[in-house]
Amino acid sequence: MSYELQALIGPAELVAVAAAEVPAARPRPLAQGLALIPATPEFLAAFRGGDGAAASGSTSSGSSGSSAGSTSSTAEAASASSAAPAASRAAGPVSFDWFPDGLERRLAAWSKAAPIACVEADYFGGTGTQRAAVWADGRVDLGPITSGEFEAFPPEGSPISRVLRRLGAQVGEGGDARDEFDAVGLGAHRATASWVSGD
Repeated sequence: MSYELQALIGPAELVAVAAAEVPAARPRPLAQGLALIPATPEFLAAFRGGDGAAASGSTSSGSSGSSAGSTSSTAEAASASSAAPAASRAAGPVSFDWFPDGLERRLAAWSKAAPIACVEADYFGGTGTQRAAVWADGRVDLGPITSGEFEAFPPEGSPISRVLRRLGAQVGEGGDARDEFDAVGLGAHRATASWVSGD
């Protein structure tokens, strides 16, 4: 059985801000106040040759369910940060094969309001790879953390669980979740496209 994921994950209200700026984004809720934007070809195409920002007045079809006041203040912080020069926002390129340069600039800008992560996983038959990183305060704050094929996870957990922990995710005592990956519901779908289609 396979599992494949390329996505952005952050607090639901910040993800709503990001989705409002990038019409191709299709945000989906996760547990524990987090949300996910699947890195679909349409979403990534918005960042090739630019920073993916929508024209003024554009809105997204996604909704985080957060209060208007909270989202507004987060939007103001993220918008203000995007006016800073690119060199001051990013700590350097991050090695995700599918990662357009414009996306990294936007992650750096959005992270001025709250931490946001980029995650990827590719598994087949129980073996595979993970890579994850967190942006905070305009720069890469954690990672990229990588686990290779056939490589056991360290005691602190998988790359994705570690960045989820940085975002505030917890494994509840007495629950069925084995780690933060399970606790926020990343097992709900087994492919990036399925987060959009619901399959």
